[in-house]
Amino acid sequence: MGRRIQALAIVMSLLFLLVIIQLVNIQVVRAPELNASSYNPRAVTNELMNPRGEILSSTGGVLATSTKLPSGVYQRIYPFGYLASQIVGIDSPVYGRYGLEGSYNSHLKAHALEPQSLGQLLMPVRGTDTITTTLSTDLQRLAAKQLAGRDGAVVVLDPRNGAVLSMYSNPTYNPSPLVSQDRAIEAAAWKAATCRTCNVHHFSALASLAYQYTFAPGSTSKVLTSAAAFELDPSLVNKVYPYTTALYIPQTTKQLHNFGFGGCGGTLASMLPPSCDTGFANMGLDLGAHNLATEAQAFGYNQPSPLDLPGVATSAFPTEAELTNNPPSQAYSAIGQQNVSATALQNALIAAGVANGGVVMGPHLVSQIRDQNGNSVYHWKPKPWSTAMTKANSLTLTGIMENVASYGTAAGVFPGYLNVAAKTGTAQVGYPVITNTHDWLIAFGPNPNPTVAIAVVLPFQPISATGAAVAGPVIRCMMLGAIAYQQHQPVTNTSATCPS
Repeated sequence: MGRRIQALAIVMSLLFLLVIIQLVNIQVVRAPELNASSYNPRAVTNELMNPRGEILSSTGGVLATSTKLPSGVYQRIYPFGYLASQIVGIDSPVYGRYGLEGSYNSHLKAHALEPQSLGQLLMPVRGTDTITTTLSTDLQRLAAKQLAGRDGAVVVLDPRNGAVLSMYSNPTYNPSPLVSQDRAIEAAAWKAATCRTCNVHHFSALASLAYQYTFAPGSTSKVLTSAAAFELDPSLVNKVYPYTTALYIPQTTKQLHNFGFGGCGGTLASMLPPSCDTGFANMGLDLGAHNLATEAQAFGYNQPSPLDLPGVATSAFPTEAELTNNPPSQAYSAIGQQNVSATALQNALIAAGVANGGVVMGPHLVSQIRDQNGNSVYHWKPKPWSTAMTKANSLTLTGIMENVASYGTAAGVFPGYLNVAAKTGTAQVGYPVITNTHDWLIAFGPNPNPTVAIAVVLPFQPISATGAAVAGPVIRCMMLGAIAYQQHQPVTNTSATCPS
């Protein structure tokens, strides 16, 4: 009997010890985490009783602010609605935070400010910060008008510093109902924003086609392949590839044909303007696994982008191991097909990297943060993300890309006086039967001192569509608008052929 009582006492003691440990864990160790948790009703109530900091456009337009309701709680207001929703995001007590509302939450919510006096050091002052972005609402409006409701994305960068001037995509959503005090309205808005079957291509409006979806980049990848030749095997730059209509690739019985079953060949400089598939596929075979994978990595593939937003998709390019002893993958990857997929942001960064002398600057949306007293809390300093090319090679490639816009596949898209460098892309979709195309155009200008780099993609277009025909009018307008914006001129009515 004594041993049983002793064993029971030990068990009871251990149970009490576990209770004490759990109490310490909850009340001490995890207290800050639990206190701040979105599942903590008290934390949610406290946040609703305080306004959040404002999010501003590059010219001071209010993208997000807070207003006090008669009930005493604050509600988020998004004056530009769908135009900036996929960047600004939402702050919802029910569904969480997205976009800048999420990545900069620590600045936007009420928090202890840096003390400015001894009194504030002894009694900390709480407040919010104001975030100023690089985003132009005029360019956002122009992008929305040019896409005209079609599924697609536009990304406009300043290649010199990585600033995102515009990043708009369809489908999009109105953020206001998602922060409604009426839970029924909020739930209906959430269902609509996250519904994939509501879109013919199963895109969710809550996710951005500009940086959260990837698509086969097609012939825009020939810029990357060209860079690989310049940087890693210069002997291929002047190699003359045979004039042919089809390429027989080792380890497969499938033939690779040129667009429209036409013939082409020659050197890199003569093949890029007409976008010769057989020639660049041959070049991919010559470059091999290491060179292709290395240059793709240098331009940002297979790694998270440093863009200051949550949920940025990683663009994919076959690794060296996947390309080794795999001629079909080498050939198709060199022309942006098969296992290559890129975000519009990634393709804009490739254009920006060539434009900036081979240096890809880290993309960013927030330029500065100030506290409620106007004191600077953060100021963006441009940072190189990677070096993909030497300046000399980038200048040579720029000249060839200018020929793409002068007499190649992008001929007639841009005004001649801008000397725009460009590359089209028409990626075929569907296997074994081609059903659609992803239509691209990337460009930068005005040259020789480019200040704008752009990527436009319209996915799932008819088989007969091309990058120049579909994406060309959009990117032309965005180029003219972005240059006007940088010169402090009205973005609207930039050209008679580009109504805004």
